[in-house]
Amino acid sequence: MRKTKIIITVSIIIIFALCANFLLKKAYVVPILMYHSINTVCHPGLEKLTVKPDTFDRQMNFLKSQGYNVVSLEKLVAMIKDKRNIPWRTVAITFDDGYADVYRYAFPILKKYNLPATAFIIIDEVGRSEGDRLSWEQIRQMQRSGIFSIGSHAFGHEPLINIDKPEELQRQIVVSKKFLEEKLGQEVELFSYPEGFFNAKIVDLVKQAGYLGAVATNPGRKYPNNDVFILKRIRISETARNMVVFAIKTSGFYTFIKETRKNWRNVRMSWTIDRREK
Repeated sequence: MRKTKIIITVSIIIIFALCANFLLKKAYVVPILMYHSINTVCHPGLEKLTVKPDTFDRQMNFLKSQGYNVVSLEKLVAMIKDKRNIPWRTVAITFDDGYADVYRYAFPILKKYNLPATAFIIIDEVGRSEGDRLSWEQIRQMQRSGIFSIGSHAFGHEPLINIDKPEELQRQIVVSKKFLEEKLGQEVELFSYPEGFFNAKIVDLVKQAGYLGAVATNPGRKYPNNDVFILKRIRISETARNMVVFAIKTSGFYTFIKETRKNWRNVRMSWTIDRREK
């Protein structure tokens, strides 16, 4: 009788452990960190997009010292495509828009810790007169270092879903890839949807253009976590100066938590509206 109870108890523990492990794996999404500006000054309108250099240094030191598996976005795409077992605490780092301060502040810090990253460039803004965007020479230096890979963020900022003309969509997606490749002398494999917006037609065009993957922001739980052409990202701002916040965002469960919270908020809102209509 006692042996039977022990066997039942052990069986329950094993089943519980297997279920917990399964649920954890279902909830886990490899964190792709989305940065924009790394600067000592936060310009108006960039409050949620600016991280101070010393904060960025602390974050990169955290990833390095805590043994995170920081991989290039290309490598992560390949791992997902090949359905490989991706190690826990794997992280990828990306930068959008092509701010000049990425070269001045982020680039030396990434070299210091030998961490790879991807910069998505808005082509029409490269080297503009305001001096707040990367120049072609700076982009080439970043690429030649082996630290940065370069991806297309289209020619301009306009969300692609707002563009009706097929030829203009072709230019933003297909021609931008070829343009960057000619400028940099290297294949461009990744695309970032301007402002994170896309639809099925746009995604198909990105695939047809020959990109290996594409990033959005956080399109929501209705999209799968393993679609390499709609990769979900986590925006990092100065609030993640707190290493507890940064640890949560790089845990692999932040996307699940955020999507679940948003889903429950929508359910509550729908329930409230239904009650009022009754």
